[in-house]
Amino acid sequence: MSLDKSSYKKLSDEELIIEFQKEKVEAFNELVIRYKDKVVNFLYRYTGDRDEAEDLAQDAFVKLYRSKHLYKEIAKFSTWFYTIAINTAKTDARKKSRYNALSISDYDPENEKDYEIPANVLAPDEVANAKIENYYIQKAIDSLEDSFKEVIILRDIEDMDYEEIAQLTGLPLGTVKSRINRGREKLKKLLSEIYKT
Repeated sequence: MSLDKSSYKKLSDEELIIEFQKEKVEAFNELVIRYKDKVVNFLYRYTGDRDEAEDLAQDAFVKLYRSKHLYKEIAKFSTWFYTIAINTAKTDARKKSRYNALSISDYDPENEKDYEIPANVLAPDEVANAKIENYYIQKAIDSLEDSFKEVIILRDIEDMDYEEIAQLTGLPLGTVKSRINRGREKLKKLLSEIYKT
């Protein structure tokens, strides 16, 4: 049975990937429409760089295209695809770290402080500016260790449930919950320093 273009919009993500495994490119196009913005935003939160996030999202879609046959119906499509996206970002970060071995603190050996979020304190009326607020939230997220950053983004930005995060990251459920709680505490501390009155 052949589906027309509008019929693909009615299919679930899981039905679409199954159709794409049958070489129906229109199903892939529909997945791109559904996930492009979500994945770019997810990767932007992970990397802190919009252009890099767009490049990584494109790489993730290429990997999806090439490895469509690896998807099995036992997993939610979104979990499977976010795994591809996060692994793409981690691989890219590892490649960059090989070429970027100097720490920021190496440039100022006299300074014993680690790199911190800028200590500019915003007055309450300035907080209303969403762009500034988003900038500092992103800076706080960027400063988290990767193990906390990943689970915080998946839970609080992508709104995934704990079980889905455990499946995506391969971590035990208890570890996921613990890292989310610890990551939130770290974020809260960082943001309270920025927004203290």
